[in-house]
This record gives sequence, structure tokens and C-alpha cells, in this order.
Amino acid sequence: MLAIFDVEGVLLDAEFLPILAEKINKQDEIWEITRKGIEGVINWEEGLKKRIELLRGINYETCTEVADSLKIMTGAREACHALKAAGWKLMAVSGGFTIMTDRLREDLGLDYVFSNELIFKNGKLDGVVINVNSDKAKSAIIKINEWKEKKENIVVIVDGANDVKLFDICGLGVAFRAQDVVKDLATVTLDEKDLSKLIDIINMHYGMKIQLQTVA
Repeated sequence: MLAIFDVEGVLLDAEFLPILAEKINKQDEIWEITRKGIEGVINWEEGLKKRIELLRGINYETCTEVADSLKIMTGAREACHALKAAGWKLMAVSGGFTIMTDRLREDLGLDYVFSNELIFKNGKLDGVVINVNSDKAKSAIIKINEWKEKKENIVVIVDGANDVKLFDICGLGVAFRAQDVVKDLATVTLDEKDLSKLIDIINMHYGMKIQLQTVA
């Protein structure tokens, strides 16, 4: 069994670039591009490059400080630990960056994370390497094939229009506090801001008895 999570808005209760943009008073411009990308109004890859261009020159320390400050979503630790204890594999596929996803691997017990990478030159933000594009399924399939996971045993938990192709490769698609276009395509919707409720959905769908545990 495999659970695939989006990161910003799902495992993390924040969007990295808009918060980073506040440091140089460009949050309105960044939010506008971010919103259009999430809603599928503009090409996601071009939107990402535009946002990085607007933020070019911010120093590395500021970027890491913001990344480390991003709050883990309510219930994310409990959900991930419960699934791991039940023998599940966990994957995250993010349009965000290694600077923010690296700590999640250890914190949440993720088996693999696909994400993009910020480029720094002389300690300042200079560009981006796009490893994960708007078709996140392309990334996920690499590990799905390696792990020999069957489609019906895969659960996807996402919130944005740039995530929906992941629904094509899963047996259970969960729209978590999501855009309407995502809710329309999902198997089930979870609007409550508590990712631990995912366990009830999984138990009901698969007839399982996964137990939530207290996480320190």
C-alpha cells in the first residue's frame, strides 16, 4: 500500500514562495501567480519560473529560515506515523523545493520525496531546477514501478489543479481542502483541516483498522 501526498497545503500548512516574498514586499505579485498556477489558469512551469525571477537575489539564509518556519499540517504526523506502523510506503511529490521538503522525510517518515531545487549563486537565489512539473504522475510512476505498487492500492492526497494527474494512477483520490476542480475529480473530499481524518477515509474505503497513535 502506498500514500502519495502533495506538500504545500497538505503536509505543510503554508506556501513557501508567498511567505518568502513578504521579505521583499512582493507577496501580492507572487500570490497572484501562485493562485493562477494552482487554479490551472496559467502554465505551471512558466509560473514557477516567473516567481523565482521575482525573488532572485534573496540570500540563502533567508530562504532556509522561511523553509524551516513552515508549519506541518495539523494531523500530518499522526496520519503518516499510523500508515507507516501499518506497513505502508509514503511518498511526497512537490512543486516546491528540497530546501523545504528535506526535513519532512525524517519528520514524517517519508520513503521518498520528489521536489524541485533552488539554485544559489554566491549565497543568493539565482534560479530553479524543475524536476517535478505540472504532471506530477510522471515523477510518482518512477517509484510506483520500482516498488511494484498496484493502482488500487495507491491513495493520493492533494489540493491543487496541478496535482490532478495523480488521480489517474490511484485507487483512492482524496481532495484535501482543495480547489473545486480537484474536488470534482476526487473519490472523496476532506474539508476539515486535520490530516489525521485521512485514516478514517482509508479504513472505510479499504475495510482496514489502522489505528491512530499519539505522536510526541
